[in-house]
Amino acid sequence: MPRDSAAAPSFLDSVEAQFDRAFAHLDLPPGLPERIRGTNSNYCVTFGVRLRGELHSFTGWRAVHSEHVEPVKGGIRYALATDGEEVAALAALMTLKNALVGVPFGGSKGGLKIDPKAWTEPEIEKITRRFTQELARRGLISPGRNVPAPDMGTGEREMAWMADEYRRISPLETLNAGACVTGKPLSRGGIAGRTEATGRGVANVLAEHFEQAGESLIGKTVIVQGFGNVGSHAALTLVREHGAKVIGVIERDGSLFEANGLDVAALIAHRANGGGLADFGATYEAPGPEAICAECDILVPAAMENVITADNAHKLRARLSIEPANGPVDAAADDILTERGIPVIPDLCANAGGVIVSYFEWVKNLTHMPFGLMERRISQRRFGHVADLVEQGLAGAIPATVRAELTETGSELDLVRSGLEEMIRAAYRRMADRLRAEPELGTLRRAGYVLAIEEVAAAYRDIGI
Repeated sequence: MPRDSAAAPSFLDSVEAQFDRAFAHLDLPPGLPERIRGTNSNYCVTFGVRLRGELHSFTGWRAVHSEHVEPVKGGIRYALATDGEEVAALAALMTLKNALVGVPFGGSKGGLKIDPKAWTEPEIEKITRRFTQELARRGLISPGRNVPAPDMGTGEREMAWMADEYRRISPLETLNAGACVTGKPLSRGGIAGRTEATGRGVANVLAEHFEQAGESLIGKTVIVQGFGNVGSHAALTLVREHGAKVIGVIERDGSLFEANGLDVAALIAHRANGGGLADFGATYEAPGPEAICAECDILVPAAMENVITADNAHKLRARLSIEPANGPVDAAADDILTERGIPVIPDLCANAGGVIVSYFEWVKNLTHMPFGLMERRISQRRFGHVADLVEQGLAGAIPATVRAELTETGSELDLVRSGLEEMIRAAYRRMADRLRAEPELGTLRRAGYVLAIEEVAAAYRDIGI
């Protein structure tokens, strides 16, 4: 159906507008910008599942934006609002994100038009397995071609079902079948730290941003819009490890505000037990559009795309915004915030923690070896020798806690967190350095797009396109 020209730009419109703005700063051969921007393919499948004594039809999509590197990578969301255009926009962002942070994946994304809350767990399993069959039949799930992950409305449970169904219907790939999806439970080949990865990555990026400015996150006030997996882990990491103060949480059922800072851990536990915001014990406000405009140092929109638009961008009172969600700031709002001097740390860097740790999980599945196994004992011995030499030089014993830390090589979770922090901070530094070198780019987003597009263009050039 044609879109009303007077309507606000769609998510895909905003993504394509950002591509065009980046192309203006690049000297690419004729035709290559169109090849880079366009979606390679967008498959729509409709399938039936017999549930509750009758046949129900479901529609899903899997978009492949760019196969300049394979496999392609991107999550699958379950939501009633999803459609092919949204999935195409998300796939394009995955291409850019993967290129910017340096993981060897092309961009893909998937969606199933469904309300997960309307179905029981056995019904969701049956639907998920049927969807997996449809994807596998078209080569849209495979360890070497297309690797889904969790997204909005999906999680470890759905990924375990997908991996099991893929293994069942693809007997020739049993050895590496577990690598067909990431974000699985630990018992099914997952990796420690994947659930927290996107939220933790947001905190890592903010820490790098403020360190480059000669500041710290200690005492910085934060408002989080969307307190799901990503928003809650970002908030918890910011408070516990960086000393920030979460003064507001905005959800569908209202908002909480506390000038001295909310107890984030208690709020997470409260929500996990089915509690609502109104009965948590902080200042509650009914749902309303003004909540996102409350004053703070850092605004963290961690829910949906296009929540900050031309309608509310001029009202924001945050001094900085970061994008844990995909596309929460549309192109028009981006211009307004830039004019107002409010920096936006873009999604293609800010929320890349998930795909970085998914990359670690994929590698673990293909190598069939836990991280740190080969070097753990030799590292312990070497650090033990160092501790012995230090003690000899001090003529006294090193405190037991210090010695234990010196000789501890780190768990899988420690290694994952370390690798995540290194890769995502490096991606931010690349954007910031490019913007300093070319101030005419104007924003971190444009610097990130330019860097990512250059990577994709180089890959096309190297394969003769």
